[in-house]
Amino acid sequence: MATVIKGLEGVVAAETRLSNVDGLAGELTIAGFPVETLAPRASYEEVLHLLWRDALPTAGQLAELRSKMLPQRTLPPGTLEIIKEAAVARVHPMDALRMGCATLSIGDPAPDDSSFAANLDRAIKLAASFPTIVASFWRLKAGQTPVPPRDDLGHAANYLYMLTGQEPAPAAAGALETYLNTVVDHGLNASTFTARVIVSTQSDMVSAVTGAIGALKGPLHGGAPGPALDMVFEIGRPEKAEAYLKAKLARGERLMGFGHRVYKVRDPRAEVLAQAADALFARTGDRALYELVQAVEKIALRVLEEHKPGRNLQTNVEFYTALLLHGVGLEADIFSSTFAVGRVGGWTAHVLEQQRDNRLIRPASVYIGAFNRQWLPLESRRESAN
Repeated sequence: MATVIKGLEGVVAAETRLSNVDGLAGELTIAGFPVETLAPRASYEEVLHLLWRDALPTAGQLAELRSKMLPQRTLPPGTLEIIKEAAVARVHPMDALRMGCATLSIGDPAPDDSSFAANLDRAIKLAASFPTIVASFWRLKAGQTPVPPRDDLGHAANYLYMLTGQEPAPAAAGALETYLNTVVDHGLNASTFTARVIVSTQSDMVSAVTGAIGALKGPLHGGAPGPALDMVFEIGRPEKAEAYLKAKLARGERLMGFGHRVYKVRDPRAEVLAQAADALFARTGDRALYELVQAVEKIALRVLEEHKPGRNLQTNVEFYTALLLHGVGLEADIFSSTFAVGRVGGWTAHVLEQQRDNRLIRPASVYIGAFNRQWLPLESRRESAN
């Protein structure tokens, strides 16, 4: 009988040059670069070129990519109408992003063209449109008018500008850019696998990315960075942390921001974001919150080891994501959508990679149902206990 591997844990389903996750060593490599080298130095557009083209861009290539992305920041009228309806209905921000994304096939000049060039154009449209979809929905839901994108701002700065209507401080834009780069790709995670499965059927890139958004919405994948910060706010002072955390664990509750399916040591993305938050809060002058988060992290790690010895429940990306995104002025309800604004670069790169050497992804299953049941006419059937 075939062995069932639930969750496909440990099953190798693809070869990729895009990222490598070493959970035992606590290392993340993105297209050849350690995440701690790439994320704080590159612009998001440079990372897109790296993932899509397998090379950092020259100045001319970067200028060309930016020139192609700029007009795609403006949403098609049909997309904006859907976003308006979603805001009136007050749907979840991730649902609004999924709805808006699905409309981006409208106006495709060559929908049947599956060449690399045509799909790269679609990838550019998706990456450029995501910040505008998220920001427009967010403002409409708050009863405000969407802010048109600006051509003179980079990807991260423009996103913050469209959310607030004010040009962000360089420190805030830089911190957000580091975040987008840090979360752009992370192995064959659930949403990335979803995108590759969809496009392996020879479906289109927009469908694949729309499906990936649906997978990311689930709290077991996209996570809930907001509650990690809520926990810190509830603690309030370092001296209250130990009792609060122990009581939480005694009730059988999770400590948000700790533990990871892959990493058995500290998530390297947490380290990158902790350093970015340190620099951000040093510039804003609000050191008290950063120092509280550090204190809670230290106590939480000790309490977790005492409560669950040997489990190696270490800090994950959610913990410092919450702090960093709060520091740049975002509200918790938009954290997951902002994650998608970064991860769309990885999704589109995986779609391009799958299309280059495609084979339909079709795993098997083990049947555990009955055999040789007898057919009974409708009038002879009785309700089952189930």
